[in-house]
Amino acid sequence: MDRSRLAGIALVIASAVAFGSGGLFAKPVYGTGTDWLTLMAWRFLIAGALAWAILLVRPAARRALAALPRSMVLATIGLGVFYVGNTATYYAGIQTVPLGLSALIVYLYPPVVAVLALRLGRPLQGRRAWAALGIAVLGVVLAVGGIPADAVPPAEGLALIIASPLIYSVWIILAARHSGERSDRVGREADSGASTSAIGALMLSTTGVVYWVTCLLIGHPVLPADIPSDAWPGIIAVGVIAGFVPVQAFYAGAQRIGAAQASLVSTVEPLWTIAAAAVLFGERLQPVQLMGGALILVGVIVSQTGHAQIRRRQWRSESAIAGDAVGAAGSAGAAGTVSTEGAGPSVSADPEVVEEPALPQPVVWLGEE
Repeated sequence: MDRSRLAGIALVIASAVAFGSGGLFAKPVYGTGTDWLTLMAWRFLIAGALAWAILLVRPAARRALAALPRSMVLATIGLGVFYVGNTATYYAGIQTVPLGLSALIVYLYPPVVAVLALRLGRPLQGRRAWAALGIAVLGVVLAVGGIPADAVPPAEGLALIIASPLIYSVWIILAARHSGERSDRVGREADSGASTSAIGALMLSTTGVVYWVTCLLIGHPVLPADIPSDAWPGIIAVGVIAGFVPVQAFYAGAQRIGAAQASLVSTVEPLWTIAAAAVLFGERLQPVQLMGGALILVGVIVSQTGHAQIRRRQWRSESAIAGDAVGAAGSAGAAGTVSTEGAGPSVSADPEVVEEPALPQPVVWLGEE
């Protein structure tokens, strides 16, 4: 495995661990009396400010920002507003729901996305999407049903945690369509990351503006003087480590290994959160809950590996067509030359070796909390 690919995998794992650490930093903040709304306002203020700082020092990113069409800017702002729903439900939910259980339930979103894509995006073919969703839902039932009777969290907390991946799934479909994905194609090919930086900064700051306006309009304590001093380390950690770093690390990793593979590698996130919550807060999942978690991850893997298998079959079919064309050209001899340009994968001098063409990757935003 080459160094670039190893670096990409390491960056994606770092991104997943950073995202999964958000709740770990949030719990101590809640212990100071600071609630999720104040935490989210500062999370996106810090993350947005850092994203703009990085953007402004990159000339290519500044040019990409200036070149964004008005329609894309408005759509990005809309996605930033919609993203509030995902983060609000998750961080409000973990105030009362154990982190390990929350991490498992949240990872219901990849199979849900696979099913939504049947009508609204580039679908998985066959019954894979429904199978993935069925497996994951069974896992959620086991994870929630295995909660001991004396440790059942409030129903509203569970409802919020379950709502979070559903909202995020819709957000992902909207983001994919924003990138140009339709039922017959994926989104625009990734560039050097310049336009991604511009869109990311705009989206983060939009989400932050919504939180701040909400806090100020309802008179919620959000100003520095209203926040206990011992809450600030956790707030800053959520903003930097769970807000700014994971987005940058994921995009950098996805550019090296591809968005689909990056999404699959990111399934280490709930494993990290469960293990860390057990060490830091003494949380323990019951065996039936762990079984449910395993089923959820199986559903994620099923939903994330379908496109690769379909592409391989398409490449083999196209390779056979291209090979037939080359064979026909050879048998034609002096009668003429058959061009295989645009016929599919390129065929090397060795007829057994077929070079798979590079495929465009959709714009993917990792950040289910």
